[in-house]
Amino acid sequence: MAVLNGFATSFAVAKIGVDSSYDLNSTSCPCFRSRCGRFKSLVYTHSLSPRCEVVVEKESSGAQSSVSALELLETSDRYTKKSSSVMVIGLSIHSTPVEVREKVSIPESEWPQAIRELCSLNHIEEAAVLSTCNRIEIYVVALSQNRGVKEVTEWMSKYSGVSVTELRQHRFLLYNKDATQHLFEVAAGLDSLVLGEGQILAQVKQVVKNGQGVPGFGRKISELFKHAITAGKRVRTDTNISSGSVSVSSAAVELALLKHLPDQDSSMPPRVLIVGAGKMGKLVIRHLVAKGYKKMVVVNRTEDRVTAIREELSTDGSIIIEYKPFSEMLSCAAQADVIFTCTSSKDPLFVKESVQAALPSEDGGRTRLFVDISVPRNVESSVSELEGACVYNVDNLKEVVEANKEDRLRKKIEAESIIAEEVKQFEALKDSLETVPTIKKLRAYAERIRVAEVEKCLSKMGDVDLSENNKKAIYDVSLGIVNKLLHGPMQHLKCDATENRTLSDILGNMHALNRIFSLDKEMEDKLHAKIEQNQKQSSRGQSVSAKFS
Repeated sequence: MAVLNGFATSFAVAKIGVDSSYDLNSTSCPCFRSRCGRFKSLVYTHSLSPRCEVVVEKESSGAQSSVSALELLETSDRYTKKSSSVMVIGLSIHSTPVEVREKVSIPESEWPQAIRELCSLNHIEEAAVLSTCNRIEIYVVALSQNRGVKEVTEWMSKYSGVSVTELRQHRFLLYNKDATQHLFEVAAGLDSLVLGEGQILAQVKQVVKNGQGVPGFGRKISELFKHAITAGKRVRTDTNISSGSVSVSSAAVELALLKHLPDQDSSMPPRVLIVGAGKMGKLVIRHLVAKGYKKMVVVNRTEDRVTAIREELSTDGSIIIEYKPFSEMLSCAAQADVIFTCTSSKDPLFVKESVQAALPSEDGGRTRLFVDISVPRNVESSVSELEGACVYNVDNLKEVVEANKEDRLRKKIEAESIIAEEVKQFEALKDSLETVPTIKKLRAYAERIRVAEVEKCLSKMGDVDLSENNKKAIYDVSLGIVNKLLHGPMQHLKCDATENRTLSDILGNMHALNRIFSLDKEMEDKLHAKIEQNQKQSSRGQSVSAKFS
C-alpha cells in the first residue's frame, strides 16, 4: 500500500474541495472517482485531519507505485467534467407522503422566483420547477453533480422547513439521460398515479410558459422541456393512452362513486359540493356532469368563474350549478354528502373543530365524503376522526387506478417504446451540439494568439512605413496559417456524411482538444464568477443592514 504524504494529501483534499457535505466513507467522495477506482475509504487519524489512503494494484513486475495528488485532482468531479450535468432532484407520490409534499410544493406564481434563487447558487447554471399535486421536481444544469445536489437540497429545505435529512429519505436523483427519460415519461403521463393522465402535459407546458424571459431558464433546460412536450403529445396520439379515467380529477370522481355508502337511498342522488372553481375544480365539475350529475353547489372566491363554467356546460339550462361564497362554505358542507376540495390554499379549509361545529348535532347517521385533491391539502386528516366523516386525498386514488390495469399496462409498454425513441433522438441532438462550444473556444483561442503575434510583429518592425496593402498581406498570411491549422481539428468535430466518424469518435476528439488546449477551464471560470457575484451581493446586503441597524 502506498500512502500519500501529508503535504500532498492536504493539497489534494483542499483543491478537490472535500467538505462536511460529503460522506467521506462513500463513493460520493471525489477521491473515489479516480481513473482506476482502486481507492480505499477516507480514514481519520484525527477528527479534523482526514487522510486518503490510496491502494494501487501491483504491476506485473510486482512493484508498487503511488498516485500523485495532482492525478487525484485531475480525476475529481469538481470542475473537470467534460460538460455541465442535467439533473432532477424530486419528490413524488411514489416515494413521498403527501404530508411532506405539501410542505415542499411551490405555487406556480412562485416558479420564476424559485428559478432565480436556484441559479444564484454557486454550482447551478440553469433551473426549472415542476410542482403539482403528485410531485415537486427541480431540474437544473449543474457545474458539479455532487455540489449541485447538495445546494438544491439545502435550498428545498430552507424553502419548505423540511430538514435535509428528511428530504434525503424521500428524494430521487437522476442525471443526464436518465433525467431526460424521466421528464419525457412524466410529460407522457407514464409516471403519474393515474396512467396517461392528461393534465400533467399541460403542467409541463406551463413550465415553459412561466420560464420565458426568466434569467436561469436557459437553452439547455428550455430545449429539454420543449422536447418533453413533443414526446408527451406523440405518446398520446400513437397509443390512445389518455382514454378512460386518466386524470386526478376524473379519478377523484370515480373514487367518490366507489366509496359512497350503499345504505343511503339510491333513488336520491348525493348532494355534491365543489370547493374551488379553478382548473381542477372545473375538471371535477365536467366529470360529474359526464357521470349524470345535474345539480351541484360550487364555493369559490368570485362568481364570474362559476358562471363561465355553467354557461359552458349547461347551454340548455338542464344542469344546475349554484354559486356560494367562501363565507358559506361550512354551512354548504353540512348540507352535502360529497365534498370535493381543489383550491391552491396553503392552509387547510376544513379543520376538525370547525367541521364538528358546523355539522348538525343530530344528523341521522349520514356519512360525508371529503375528497381532497389539493396539495397542500385543504382538509385536515383529523377530520376523519369525526363520526360520519370520511377523508380521502390524492394518495388514496390508487384503488381507482387498479381498474383496467391490464389494458393500461399494454398501452404503457407501447408508450415506453416511443419514449425510448424520443430520448435517443434528443440525446443525439444534444450530443451533436456539445461540440459547438469547443469549436467556438478553439477558434477564439487561435484568434487571440494570431492577433497578439501580428501586433508583436508590427511593433518589432518599428518605424517602417507599411502601406495598407502590406499590412493587409501580413494579416491575410496570419489568418491563412490559422485557418489551415484549424481545418483538421474542426473537421473532426463535425458530423460529415462523407466521413466514417461516429458520434462517440467526435465527442472523443472534442474532449481531447479540450484537454490539449485547456479549453474546459471555462467550467472553473464560470464557478469563480458566480462565487464572486454572490460574495458582492452578500457584501452589499450586509452594508445595507449595517446602515439601517
